[in-house]
Amino acid sequence: MSSLPILYSFRRCPYAMRARMALFVAGITVELREVKLANKPPELAQASSKATVPVLVLNEGTVIDESLAIMRWALEQSDPEGWLLGEDTALIERNDGPFKRALDRYKYPTRYPDEAQGDEDTFRFDHRSHGLAFLEELNTRLSDHKQLSGSTRSLTDIALFPFIRQFANTDREWFDAQGLPHLHLWLEAHLSSPLFAAIMPKFSPWKAGDAPIIFGPEAAPAMVNP
Repeated sequence: MSSLPILYSFRRCPYAMRARMALFVAGITVELREVKLANKPPELAQASSKATVPVLVLNEGTVIDESLAIMRWALEQSDPEGWLLGEDTALIERNDGPFKRALDRYKYPTRYPDEAQGDEDTFRFDHRSHGLAFLEELNTRLSDHKQLSGSTRSLTDIALFPFIRQFANTDREWFDAQGLPHLHLWLEAHLSSPLFAAIMPKFSPWKAGDAPIIFGPEAAPAMVNP
């Protein structure tokens, strides 16, 4: 049995990505349990009634089942880059609220037939425009400094990055053609960072009885700061 905290995660989930990035930069090693969303293990629901990733189960049994709460907990243990000092709560709330709503409807319009009212293309592109307006604000913000809260990456950058990545990848040719030079550079820097590479290995879905997957700095090559 592993004595490490247990993290239920899904590799491509943006909420799980930002949780893994905070845990990794804080130097916290966990037992990672990759979840197949179409076939979730019963242990996930036993840990959290929400049964959505990420879920972190600490050694003494405490369960943290919100990605931002996992990030803050990890950084309260160790914050070598000072990420908490750059937390912009209002901007993160806009990302997790209106921007995420637009992103979901742009990327998955078929999930909202009642809202689309039969005109899926118009519905999709309207929400793409809503999302773009937010990205234009970020681009303007990044014209003054390299990261969203200053010259170095912070909790704000990492909290937003996986969602901006998802929006961009929905139609990368269209995204790359937009006049967002500062945001393009910011996104590319995070995509090519050693930290992002370190938290994106592929694992098979976990099931009870599997050998533990140890995930974190102790199980990865030394990282080079960006």
